Amino acid sequence: MTDSATQTMGFQAEVKQLLRLMIHSLYSHKEIFLRELISNASDALDKLRFEALARPELAGGDSNFAITIDTDDKAHTVTITDNGIGMTRQEAIDHLGTIAKSGTAEFLSKLSGDQKQDAQLIGQFGVGFYSSFIVADRVEVFSRRAGEPASEGVHWESRADGDFTVSNVELPERGTKIVLHLKEGEYEFADAFRIRALVRKYSDHIAFAVRMRKSETDAEYETVNHAQALWTRPRTELKDDDYKEFYRHVTHDYTDPLAWSHGKVEGKKEYTSLLYIPARAPFDLMHRDAARGVKLYVRRVFIMDDAEQFLPLYLRFVKGVVDSADLPLNISREMLQQDPAIDTIRTGLTRRTLDLLAKLAKDEPEKYATFWKQFGSVLKEGPAEDHANRERIAKLLRFSSTHTDADSQDVSLEDYVARMKPGQTAIYYVIADTFGAAKSSPHLEVLRKKGIEALLLSDRVDEWLADHLHEFDGKKFVNVARGELDLSALQTEDEKKSQESLAKEHAELIERIKKSLGDKVSDVRVTQRLTESPACLVLGENDMGAQMRRILEAAGQKAPSVKPALEINPTHPLLARIDATKDDAEFDDLSLLVLDQATLADGGQLPEPAAFVHRLNRLLLSMK
Repeated sequence: MTDSATQTMGFQAEVKQLLRLMIHSLYSHKEIFLRELISNASDALDKLRFEALARPELAGGDSNFAITIDTDDKAHTVTITDNGIGMTRQEAIDHLGTIAKSGTAEFLSKLSGDQKQDAQLIGQFGVGFYSSFIVADRVEVFSRRAGEPASEGVHWESRADGDFTVSNVELPERGTKIVLHLKEGEYEFADAFRIRALVRKYSDHIAFAVRMRKSETDAEYETVNHAQALWTRPRTELKDDDYKEFYRHVTHDYTDPLAWSHGKVEGKKEYTSLLYIPARAPFDLMHRDAARGVKLYVRRVFIMDDAEQFLPLYLRFVKGVVDSADLPLNISREMLQQDPAIDTIRTGLTRRTLDLLAKLAKDEPEKYATFWKQFGSVLKEGPAEDHANRERIAKLLRFSSTHTDADSQDVSLEDYVARMKPGQTAIYYVIADTFGAAKSSPHLEVLRKKGIEALLLSDRVDEWLADHLHEFDGKKFVNVARGELDLSALQTEDEKKSQESLAKEHAELIERIKKSLGDKVSDVRVTQRLTESPACLVLGENDMGAQMRRILEAAGQKAPSVKPALEINPTHPLLARIDATKDDAEFDDLSLLVLDQATLADGGQLPEPAAFVHRLNRLLLSMK
């Protein structure tokens, strides 16, 4: 078979599944097809304009970039044409016969059967072209890659029946033309007035002219949208709906954004930015190496998607555009790493984003709660990565705490400080793998008894956060499970004397347990933390916590060995029983049992679970 012959090929399995969705499930959201095809055409024009910077011959002297829409109410067709980058034969097969994006499986798994929710997913995973089949039972694509000869045009066609055909055709013009042959019952979309209204509704913000005939009898075309980059227009001209529609164009996310910030900076560095805070997290949010960043324009010329250099990694959820007047048009990703202007813009955009979040938290707490639920764990990476804005970020953080014992993270550090007890100089917290483990941690017993609030940290990033967030409002952070807990400022004289006498009174017991446990622990001492539990494990002041150790081990790195201290509560009946035990073997079993209990209460794993079971059985059988 020659390259120019007609080939019939089968769709990728995922495409077949997707087409069934388009044809059968989204009939009440039919008009999304038009905004998807116009957005794709806009992207094709952006790509040509960018490639033509280095290779002007690609534009062939024609820089009048536009999208043209024709309707034919007799033939029942809608045709969308752009003079953008176009496709080769192989690109048509690759782009229109398969879904190459890695999120395809995730996309398909998220389909719920709810038409509105499913419609909102279209485009988010690079599948917008297939929305054509919502209204069309046959789709034709004519395309020629810019720079290729007229003989290298390609004709792609499918009826969404599992196959498509592709062949070479003569095409005098570069770009792409998509012809939709409308299904019976969808002929309304062959009405020029209907299409014109949809263009104004969904694509008014497109930076390229969308043209249609003035009337059915008039061969002359006119621009039906603003055809002006939305971010360049004055804010006074724009309505909320304009910003929301532009967000959908930029992100392919059809939920409304939570907030946005539109600003222009003039002076030493001149740039315009339009930044959005989404309402929901993408499926790959926690993949730190996933595509991220804003769209970069230079003097309204599109340069690149996902320009990650303009915002720090902990703000990777932010979407939008930045348009610089100072950067060179031929700038590359490598040059962005070295250009000093980038640091200035990055600093400004970071501040603008944090100010936007602070405003949202203050003025619209319900929306901020939505933001925190979706993106809070990512924002917690901030204090470790952005020392200059640590205080700003700290004010935006939210936690669970013993104030309500609820697993919702809604306590700010300002809330905590406002509730601190007289004489309290520290912000106390405990870290565990789950909220339940944090809430029931024995390390909190004395704080609960005294009515002192503690933050309950259970996100994977929390230990990393705590290691870099040393203080807030002059109050240092104290991990109640690390080092010797100093509560002297909150203790009465009687409590201090009682503590000292307990340590002296049980010095012999402590020495016996130390000898019994040997090198399994770094120390044994009387606790200040416990009121109900017999014992707990305490890390050294500079020891790595269990959460960070597990993260390192999961990444294949060896974590440094740690030996915690064992703190005992000599007033507990179990310690009294141990103290009264004369038999050395039974004493050793009981001491090890206390250590194992403390390990389990701390959320740790026993080094020898079977030995623990045998020991427990021996003690149970010896009971009288």
